[in-house]
Amino acid sequence: MYELKRLPTNSIEQALSKADHYRELNQPEEAESICRDILAVRPDHDDALKLLGLSLTDQFHRTWTHAFDETLNIFERLATEYERVYYAGIAYERCAKAQLEHGQAHNAFISFETALEHFGRAAQIAPPESNADPILRWNRCVRMLNDHPELRDASGPARGAMHSVLGD
Repeated sequence: MYELKRLPTNSIEQALSKADHYRELNQPEEAESICRDILAVRPDHDDALKLLGLSLTDQFHRTWTHAFDETLNIFERLATEYERVYYAGIAYERCAKAQLEHGQAHNAFISFETALEHFGRAAQIAPPESNADPILRWNRCVRMLNDHPELRDASGPARGAMHSVLGD
């Protein structure tokens, strides 16, 4: 079988730019591959970790059952607490959307609820330049919960923040 070639260290930033470009082109598998090449050379490259995790979440509609844990582990390696919390929230949000797409409303509700917990925490610790991001993600989750009655029906006993979101 073939072996992977090692990326030259002076090509990391150019490769990262290509990975971001592939992600924008809705080709997350290409972005994932490039990020894995970067991380093979620089295992703690924060931007490559973020882009790899996001590329994996882009594929959740097909792969969430086996890629979710890896995604959380990748985001757990990010440098700041804010990023670890915020990106974990994104993983839960995108997992919830995939679960909803696959008819798993109860699991989707729980994932949305967990995403809201992460975005709420991220909003508390956000640096000034990022303080709107968790609020935007929070509002998107709330709109999803409000726009999909099957989520309300599947919610069961609501916990914590969901009492105020769903107005029960």
